[in-house]
Amino acid sequence: MNIVGKRWVRTAVLCALVVSLGACGLPRTGPNRAELIAGSDQGTNDAITVLVNDHVNRATAVVPQLGFSKNFADAPLVGSDTIQAGDTLGISIWENVDNGILTTAGAPASLEEVQVDGSGFIFIPYAGRIKASGNSPEAIRRIITRKLAEQTPDPQVLVRRLAGDGSTVTITGAVGGQGVYPIERPTRTLNAMLAKAGGVAISPEIAKIKVNRGNQTGEVWFQDLFDHPQTNIALRGGDRILVEEDTRSYTALGATGGQSRVRFETQTLSAMEAIAQVGGLSSAAADPKGVFILRDETADIANNVLGRNDLRGTQRMVYVLNLTEPNGMFTARDFIIRDGDTVYVTEAPYTQWTKLLSALTGSLATAGSIASLNQAVSGSSN
Repeated sequence: MNIVGKRWVRTAVLCALVVSLGACGLPRTGPNRAELIAGSDQGTNDAITVLVNDHVNRATAVVPQLGFSKNFADAPLVGSDTIQAGDTLGISIWENVDNGILTTAGAPASLEEVQVDGSGFIFIPYAGRIKASGNSPEAIRRIITRKLAEQTPDPQVLVRRLAGDGSTVTITGAVGGQGVYPIERPTRTLNAMLAKAGGVAISPEIAKIKVNRGNQTGEVWFQDLFDHPQTNIALRGGDRILVEEDTRSYTALGATGGQSRVRFETQTLSAMEAIAQVGGLSSAAADPKGVFILRDETADIANNVLGRNDLRGTQRMVYVLNLTEPNGMFTARDFIIRDGDTVYVTEAPYTQWTKLLSALTGSLATAGSIASLNQAVSGSSN
């Protein structure tokens, strides 16, 4: 075979390899930019593609609001000496007569270890059933004095707590010391009580404080206790306080420095910060024109984004960021990532060609090795 014929044979082999590799399909991280946009045509498919701009950023900048209801916020401070059900009281009574209804010859009548029942009441002879829980020892003393004064002249009463912590709260979760803490004069507010428990044991930026009071629940960011003083609510006996880390997350896929499910590190997270958290765009593979955020959006927000009013129910939205545009980096900085989002970065078009050439070069090298081996075998057999 002459030289020209050999060249034609090599060219034919090269073309066959290119065709076969293209037909088999090269590995990649996912669909490219053109495929995603073509596959989410709002006229024919469920997903709606939107190019992100300042209007979209404003319409989608919805951050979950935390806070306490009016019932929490308006509750006044409780006294540190408030009696609660289960407390044990010691009560001493003096009468200003030699032979009183409870005492004789000026000796006091001592009622030791009077326990407040589950309904919050105690029983005092000749005074009857008295509401104790929710009252201070001084308030209970005045009630007993008033009722006994109807039957004996000028009674003198002393009331003291013998056992029980009065109003207490339970603190669990990511704090320095979990446990049951009494509401005392320095610890009547939420922030003061958290400090008593050793403070939060996680990053303050992603720490959330949840308070359960009866059948009501309120939740606030830890930093809000300092930024918004009205969230530093007064505590009530029986409050259950839970300190936990923010559980919001997003999924990063495609040509980034890492592909994984990523937890939020701040209260608000932009698209630029989300990309940075996973190592940024891959310099060898990423297409800066193809940064996609996939999200299930509410109908209200979707209608606002698109300038429509006919959408109903949850909408699948595909937000597109082009970092190469003059305003692209600022747009990505202002786009807010929400819980459950998927951030997908497509590969640059040339990446597939690079993979193709790499695979082709490897295939030719393998073919050359096989030919050399065949020649060696043929030579030895001759």
